[in-house]
Amino acid sequence: MEKLSASEVLTNNYTVQVATTEHLHLAEAICHEMEESAKARGTGIAKRSPEYLRDKINEGKAIIATDSEGNFIGFCYVETWEHGKFVANSGLIVKPEWRKYGIAKAVKARAFELSRTRYPDAKIIGITTSLAVMKINSELGYEPTTFSELPVNDAFWKGCQSCVNYDVLTRTDRKHCLCTGMIFDPEWERKKAEREKEGDEANVENVQEETHEKWNFLKDVKVLERLKNIKEKMFLKMAERRANKLTVNRD
Repeated sequence: MEKLSASEVLTNNYTVQVATTEHLHLAEAICHEMEESAKARGTGIAKRSPEYLRDKINEGKAIIATDSEGNFIGFCYVETWEHGKFVANSGLIVKPEWRKYGIAKAVKARAFELSRTRYPDAKIIGITTSLAVMKINSELGYEPTTFSELPVNDAFWKGCQSCVNYDVLTRTDRKHCLCTGMIFDPEWERKKAEREKEGDEANVENVQEETHEKWNFLKDVKVLERLKNIKEKMFLKMAERRANKLTVNRD
């Protein structure tokens, strides 16, 4: 993967970098934008306090995008679970007026690189309802996974409590939700490198066939859209039946 510098100036006069102490004062603005975005989308971003974000910044586990005047325009932070076995790039947010400029992609790429550098053996995970985020993740090497492959730690799922769909997650015992689970396993690249090293020019084709095939998001996007619609309808009906049952019991 192409390496990015600690601070990289991109097009449209914005910078993406690992957040430093000079960005601590922006924590409140970032939290406010997260809350507003969650309301607008009708789905949740794990609710975090300004203090929590400041801790992430002080730990060197946050990525921030700023404009030419130093204002926050994008953000993401790194969390670890099960003693570093899993890493999540969480809380991705871009201010509305700065969307469509590739900021989300740049922030995610920088967070992904930071995660790979600090936790080279960790599986990088995420859950999202956004097809745009799924596309970005797929370009980084993620692929869809079942919730059973994600952390069992209650603290991981606690971040979903602020989402309007949390009831769906709990009612299905964390097996299903409107979100899609995604994962990147560094072992895929290690095995590929080992096989390519062992193979000679005569069996390169066989080596490629044996290695992990990268997921093609564009090939499956229509299926994912249909699946999301099906899940929305199914869980809505479940919620309606539950509400009707509660009404009958009260009567």
